[in-house]
Amino acid sequence: MKESIPPILRPESVAPVQLQAFATHFGLPITGNGERVSVTGISMNTGDLRPGDLFVAMPGKKTHGANFAGKAIELGAVAIVTDKAGMDILGESQLPILLLENPRANLGDLAAFVYGNVPGNMPKLFATTGTNGKTSTSYLLEGILRQLGETTGLTSTAERHIAGEIIVSRLTTPESPEMQALIARMREKGVTSVAVEVSAQALSQLRVDGMHFDVVGFTNLSHDHLDDYADMQAYLEAKLPLFTKKRAERGVVCLDTVYGKDFVKHSEIPVVTITSRIGVDADWHVGITAETPAYTSFVLAGPNGVNIRSRVPLLGAHMAANAGLAIVMLIEAGFEAEKIQAAILNGIDAYLPGRTERVTGETGPDVYVDFGHSPDAFLNTLAAVRKVTEGRVFMVFGADGDRDATKRPDMARVAAEGCDVLVVTDHHPRFEDPASIRKTLVEAATAARPNLEIYEVSPPEAAIRKAVSLAQPGDAILWAGPGHQDYRDIRGVRTPYSARAEARAALKENGWA
Repeated sequence: MKESIPPILRPESVAPVQLQAFATHFGLPITGNGERVSVTGISMNTGDLRPGDLFVAMPGKKTHGANFAGKAIELGAVAIVTDKAGMDILGESQLPILLLENPRANLGDLAAFVYGNVPGNMPKLFATTGTNGKTSTSYLLEGILRQLGETTGLTSTAERHIAGEIIVSRLTTPESPEMQALIARMREKGVTSVAVEVSAQALSQLRVDGMHFDVVGFTNLSHDHLDDYADMQAYLEAKLPLFTKKRAERGVVCLDTVYGKDFVKHSEIPVVTITSRIGVDADWHVGITAETPAYTSFVLAGPNGVNIRSRVPLLGAHMAANAGLAIVMLIEAGFEAEKIQAAILNGIDAYLPGRTERVTGETGPDVYVDFGHSPDAFLNTLAAVRKVTEGRVFMVFGADGDRDATKRPDMARVAAEGCDVLVVTDHHPRFEDPASIRKTLVEAATAARPNLEIYEVSPPEAAIRKAVSLAQPGDAILWAGPGHQDYRDIRGVRTPYSARAEARAALKENGWA
């Protein structure tokens, strides 16, 4: 079954922008007759192009977008923006052409202008980056904003939220035309505050260009995405541009990893710091007051004697740290600490799909489904599960195919060191041989703990059933990797699949409600 890609979200109505006004604003020469031409959208991809769009034809990895101009015209494009190379390909065109060298570098600004996303006309914008915790912080931030009475929007790995409407995401951070269209739709629906998850790839590929955030946050940095970046320094440098004057007013930096100091050092904007580590010097400190399978309570202590107490409906100290980061971001945006405390005194109201999500009924072992797919994520989540588990801790996981293979041995080592029973299975094999991926994981886990009880089970539907069949009440099973995702990528095809549904089915089949 082929994947079902969610549609690009656009505002229901757009005030037409005259092409001449557009050209004048950006100082672009027009070839052809641009009089009486008005633009109501913008697209870089004919698959998403709509009548009235400005088609941006850019050089790509394999070909130039100008080669698709004919298709764009058929679909209703009213004008084209392209570079000199694109002009040469287009030759004579029935549409007006605007010349712009390096259109990719200007795409965000072009889209912002088309959709009217201009200063003074925007909701409050918050952005979070980091290896782990971006999604969780974004959801917690949105939850607190709702409790403060804001009409909220969110864009994350898992979902887009628009004033209560929930839509499945296409990418962690959408391309800039989609992002600008999404923000315009949020404005149209009366959204007053937006939480945005920003990946390193999004910054490298200029997907958040044209946006200026009120407050940005950094969670942590650990081994991941080294298939996209040469080393950890390059990975760090890919995230740093979020903390520039071009993109944000203020920042909040978590010092729980050593890379936090680098963000403070290189930030162009004013920043405050936060930590959940004892002995680390920071402006704000998160202290854990209680941990249970259902929630984690904490106190956030800051300058001038500020103490904010609350709890998150999630397992683990790292989740409380994410909540603390979200709260400090709100304070930096101008929300009063007293009002935040009153709003969240009885807890933060947020549901995080697939983030240490407990799918257990009233009986049987606890089963947690989690999106974590890095060594550091495994370390934190296993430690959190261990703290609230009386019996054995089982770990079920696999590794991505065609992605950073250098982290696989560390993933297996951390998993082996943190659990009592390990079940190695498949995740997204993509075009790799899943048996080869499993072999690497089993060998690394065995090397780390030669006497550990390890099983290699494929496919994952069978793996979770194996774990559940071995577990008893009082035990816990952490199934890391799939989280909220509703598919597995097998040889380029997104096969429908739900870890949450499979885990519940496995429990039921073994007699647990």
